[in-house]
Amino acid sequence: MQPIRWSGQSLAIMCDGDASEVERRLAEHFVSNGMGRPGPGERRSWRNSLPVLAQDLRDAGLGGVEVIPEHRLPLSSKRADVVLAGVHPKTGAPSYVVVELKQWSTAHRWQGSESLVEVDGAPYRPSLHPSAQVAGYAEYLRDFVTVLADVPGSMVGAAYLHNATDFGIGELRDMPAAQEARLFTGQRRGDLHDFLRSRLAPESGVEAADLFLSSAIAPSKQLLSVAADEIRDRKQFVLLDEQRVAYELVLAAVDEARRADHKTVVVVAGGPGSGKSVIALSLLGTLARQGRPVLHATGSQSFTTTLRQVAGKGSTKTKSLFKYFNSFMDAEKNSLEVLILDEAHRLREKSVNRYTPKTLREKARPQIEELLDTARVPVFLLDQHQVVRPGEMGSVPEIEAHAAARGLTGRHVDLNAQYRAGGSEAYLDWVLRLLGLRGDGPIPWRDEPSFSVDVVDSPTELEQRLSALRDRGYGARMTAGYCWPWSNPTKDGALIPDVQIGDWSRPWNLKSDRAVGGAPPSPLWATDPAGFGQVGCVYTAQGFEYDWNGVILGHDLVWRTDRWVAQREFNKDPDFRSRKTVDDETFDRLVRHVYKVLLTRGMVGTLLYSTDGETRVYLRSVLGS
Repeated sequence: MQPIRWSGQSLAIMCDGDASEVERRLAEHFVSNGMGRPGPGERRSWRNSLPVLAQDLRDAGLGGVEVIPEHRLPLSSKRADVVLAGVHPKTGAPSYVVVELKQWSTAHRWQGSESLVEVDGAPYRPSLHPSAQVAGYAEYLRDFVTVLADVPGSMVGAAYLHNATDFGIGELRDMPAAQEARLFTGQRRGDLHDFLRSRLAPESGVEAADLFLSSAIAPSKQLLSVAADEIRDRKQFVLLDEQRVAYELVLAAVDEARRADHKTVVVVAGGPGSGKSVIALSLLGTLARQGRPVLHATGSQSFTTTLRQVAGKGSTKTKSLFKYFNSFMDAEKNSLEVLILDEAHRLREKSVNRYTPKTLREKARPQIEELLDTARVPVFLLDQHQVVRPGEMGSVPEIEAHAAARGLTGRHVDLNAQYRAGGSEAYLDWVLRLLGLRGDGPIPWRDEPSFSVDVVDSPTELEQRLSALRDRGYGARMTAGYCWPWSNPTKDGALIPDVQIGDWSRPWNLKSDRAVGGAPPSPLWATDPAGFGQVGCVYTAQGFEYDWNGVILGHDLVWRTDRWVAQREFNKDPDFRSRKTVDDETFDRLVRHVYKVLLTRGMVGTLLYSTDGETRVYLRSVLGS
């Protein structure tokens, strides 16, 4: 994406004439770079805030500083309002200030929180303290923009509430979050000018802006590679905006539960890569270090096993923090302060399975009731479009209905950002539209600098291209719809090449939790480099991410003329066999969810192949130019 930028003087001159010119140019920038059409609120904020900042730069004598508005954070769909680029007045080194512009007039502390605020008249409550918000942006940029890492202290954050007086936001200054970044009001513009002059010299910031915008982006801190430090030692993840709101809401609910003997249910909903598991591990680490009774649970054997092995490496105590949803059938009521339920879209109607003792089987209740009972603050993190099996029932309405029936307080946070798929909201939207899960039809895809999509002509080409990417240092995996039988290895440990397409064949990932024939156990297929030689299915890929994602669409979902057609006769998943338990309409919905999960595992790019010729032609037609 090409950035848009002006010198402070140029911006001020434009705003002198008509501030709508800045608004128009930014709107054109959004459309031309595939960022969609900005909404009325966004346009209003440009019109009202950027001229104020431009005048402040002029009055501070900083007209040469480069102004980079709406700067997208790397590997994220989040955008910082403004990055100011210039030269440090003492060192002469590049210096940067990320500025969060707020039009708030009055705001106050939310329910005694240390970092959440309530804005008078705002439709959403609560909001993150602006100092905490902009400090998170600055820290995130320091983590990912290599030029900032090369010059420690070269970037700071500042929040500017230009419509506010000290009286109107007085409570915000007294909050601990105010220490995370400087906070300025319109009443004290002189303080803002002094601060900016302490970080930026009057001379041109063109070279500093060039350096910043052309800097290499360091690889993302992927979830499992830092989980051990996150749980045992210290905070590793930077939580932004709604992620931080969700995190702080849970901590506030925990304090409230302890003070008032009260239960609160928190539901955090978001798409793949929106940070649900990052929030979960951040909360687990914080609460565990505080000595609070807390556990993490999922419905995925692969995810839980991997977390135990990676996050709990060398620590039996840490491994014991990771459980399954069905671990709480006979748990004592409110025995935990917090129960963090990751991948909650995989909740089942009941916890019983073939291993459940008869005594527990006879008194089994709905799984969601068991989980609500177990903790004073149950936290559900979910993506409703990842329900892929019959009997999975994790959705926001269902959870909220159960909580309301018990008279429990509920909090709901939507994670709007996208961090997987190179931070591309456009790609996630494209997948949902492609599969008919959102909107009124597919839209063309056009590659972005941070994410690519292509269609290949054969599984051989798919594997060769992924292999070449692995040789360049990328991670890669192949996955497929469940359209082939799934055999156990032979007695001598040979894997059966069940996935056969023409003269190409490969085995599925192992079913078992033991390594066989050089292939990793099923729970580690997505993270062990040896997993590349097998084809993964939705049950082993769900919850994980890798750089490059190769997806094979089988004959269970094909394109015919003007619509998708689900063909259950080609699907080999045992859970889908019976029409009594899974009718055709439900199968159609679930198989689309399966491919939605498979298509959203990649962080850098996705390669697509369909076993059906008409479907391949259609997929090429929606890639655009």
